[in-house]
Amino acid sequence: MPAEAGSPLAVLVTGASSGIGEALARCFARNGHRLVLVARREGKLRELAQDLRHAHGTRVDVLPADLALRGAAAIVAERLRRSRCRVDVLVNNAGVLKQGAFVDSNAARHQQIIDINVSGVTAMLAAFLPAMVRRGHGRVLNVASIAAFAPVPGLAAYAASKAYVLSLTESLAEELHGTGVTVTAFCPGITATPMLDRATRDNARVAQLPGMLVGDVNDVAAEGYRACMAGEVVAVPGTINRAAAAAGRATPKWLLRRIAGVLGRRML
Repeated sequence: MPAEAGSPLAVLVTGASSGIGEALARCFARNGHRLVLVARREGKLRELAQDLRHAHGTRVDVLPADLALRGAAAIVAERLRRSRCRVDVLVNNAGVLKQGAFVDSNAARHQQIIDINVSGVTAMLAAFLPAMVRRGHGRVLNVASIAAFAPVPGLAAYAASKAYVLSLTESLAEELHGTGVTVTAFCPGITATPMLDRATRDNARVAQLPGMLVGDVNDVAAEGYRACMAGEVVAVPGTINRAAAAAGRATPKWLLRRIAGVLGRRML
């Protein structure tokens, strides 16, 4: 019998120490699932694990790792294999955002985005998807962004990395159709998280964004949890974000570039 139909699932959440990752971990714990929390900051993970155990009585394990490092995903998978922890749900949330003009950032800064947002996500999928397919069941939630649907001046490398995540997810969803494994691209818009706080400190114009455009992290996470468990391929939380995503896919590329350019340059 598939794990979804019986006992609680074992859920691995990357980037779980804050923001959407932490909120997603809380959603899964609230619904009685076992958790493995992965991030670089061990202290933050242990604080969250203790909180979740106390609040929900669920098992929570902590596994500190820097997924930007080559081979880190394989090490995480091996450690879980040795502890006989079978991952039923993979939440690929770890990521970084660097705001600013591309030419004002050095190569190392661009590479960091690629190492975490692209290489890290891909490595985690390679480490955990094959076992899910062999078992005939599993869930994957890849956290992308509304930025995946359009070019974003000032977030060029970040938007490109999230477009990769979206495209990869949609390809895998079709590739794995009928295997019992679902892959979901979750594409939130601007969300009130520490990542947004850092962007605001780097660029005061970010603080001028209308409040209606900034989502509540718990509401966003709840939608991500629902979409993952439902096996949806692409999920965009929020009415405004869904309209923007639909427009991004329907608008001719040249016009989309012009609109994104006008809006994006105002933030630089």
